[in-house]
Amino acid sequence: MEGRSIVFASGKGGTGKTTVVANLGVALAQFGKEVIVIDADITMANLSLILGMEDIPVTLHDVLAREADLRDAIYEGPAGVKVIPGGLSLEKIKKAKPERLRELIREISQMGDFILIDAPAGLEITSVTALLIGKELIVVTNPEISAITDSLKTKLVAEKLGTLPLGAVLNRVTNEKTELTKEEIEAILEVPVLAIIPEDPEVKRASAYGVPLVVKNPTSPAAIAIKQLAAKLAGIRWQPPEPESPIKRVFRALFGGKRR
Repeated sequence: MEGRSIVFASGKGGTGKTTVVANLGVALAQFGKEVIVIDADITMANLSLILGMEDIPVTLHDVLAREADLRDAIYEGPAGVKVIPGGLSLEKIKKAKPERLRELIREISQMGDFILIDAPAGLEITSVTALLIGKELIVVTNPEISAITDSLKTKLVAEKLGTLPLGAVLNRVTNEKTELTKEEIEAILEVPVLAIIPEDPEVKRASAYGVPLVVKNPTSPAAIAIKQLAAKLAGIRWQPPEPESPIKRVFRALFGGKRR
């Protein structure tokens, strides 16, 4: 059975797209789904850094250069998520042939329930190639006019290529007055907002450790928003855990959560 291939794109860099994709993949795996995450950013691959998998011998770049078999570039990450990372060396970037992604996606889509494709930002040839290989599109953007305008361009290009826009994820939301509202963004993009992920200092802390946020701090605000998005995509009901009271935190710190 063919899995759902969803490409995650952004009109500009810096939206936090790769962090969202990495954590969403892990969250879906935590829900028991077979998930494959592909780093399709040929020139600026960094998915492996977020997942703590930078020291790997074979990458997607080797496969695209016909120097390795696809299955040798698939690694198991946190919670059992499968990861096809990109290479970090300039030599591998030069040899990679992005057009081969279209051939590979047919094989990859037979391997899981969800295939999440982390596309390069912008609308260069590698970005358009990534848009082509996904059947569905989720735009990851920030609630500011420049990001939304670029996201609209990306969505329109995806539609012309035959990729179905599912909706948008608003990332790094601070609720400042200068930010566009959910309703304004939906009116501009003409797609639903699937998730609102707040600005959260725990995201940077998790990245510094090379551990996905949904593993390192699953009760943080951003992690809960990502888990809710995963549940929505998976079609399951999930309730976030009740926040722990300060008294309970002190008790757990002192006694390890054991009753006396």
